[in-house]
Amino acid sequence: MTGGLGVWLYAVSSSCDDAVELSELTGVAGEPMRTVVSADLTAVVGTVPLEVFGEQPLRRHLEDLDWLEATARTHDAVVSAVVRRGPAVPLRLATVFSDDDRVRELLDERRADFGAALALVSGRTEWGVKGYGDRAALTAAVAAALAANSGSATGAGTAYLARRRAQLSAQETVERDAAERSEQIHTRLVHHAAAGRRQALTDPVVSGRRDWMVLNGTYLVDNDRTDDFTATVMMLDAEFPGIRLELTGPWPPYSFAGVEREPV
Repeated sequence: MTGGLGVWLYAVSSSCDDAVELSELTGVAGEPMRTVVSADLTAVVGTVPLEVFGEQPLRRHLEDLDWLEATARTHDAVVSAVVRRGPAVPLRLATVFSDDDRVRELLDERRADFGAALALVSGRTEWGVKGYGDRAALTAAVAAALAANSGSATGAGTAYLARRRAQLSAQETVERDAAERSEQIHTRLVHHAAAGRRQALTDPVVSGRRDWMVLNGTYLVDNDRTDDFTATVMMLDAEFPGIRLELTGPWPPYSFAGVEREPV
């Protein structure tokens, strides 16, 4: 696909009589939104010029961070608008097909997968929890716990040596301790969500932050349990000294869409 027009796919929702109002939305090429329907599924799409959004041009553009950020923001704005109106499965950035028939083919081939994904995300929203470690604070917390577990010391000198050994041990194991604590946090959060996933830790070059990231989790939360989930994040933030938690969202359920195919 190097010339002419293509079809950029944003999201898939269930077909219904009161179709999603798309007239006020514009897509990544400034194009108006429209739909492609196959039985009980509706794809929200836009027509884009392949001289910009075809496979080869896209590869070049995606290396331009400013272009990528602007395009991703527009894509997400459309997806977010669709999700606000009802359950929808967001598609990853730069999913481009040659024509509407190819989009219908995807809907037909993956009907069961889309149905399962729509059932999973219905009435739920994605939230992100990022954990950032403070090496000094985490080392101190682990050392204090080790010293407490070593038992009471009989003298000031003995107590000092016990604390010192605990500090040295904590310094040597801080990476492992951070990993163990972040796994505990993730496990606890999953219990308060319909689903949860640990994502790859964000590269500081991409995030622009030099903080030591120890957790990058995404969680699909029932809309009527949002308060419970956010309260749990706050509680865990206080419970694990040395690890600072940041809650982000709400987001469209990108992490739980689970329906992909190479565009053609």
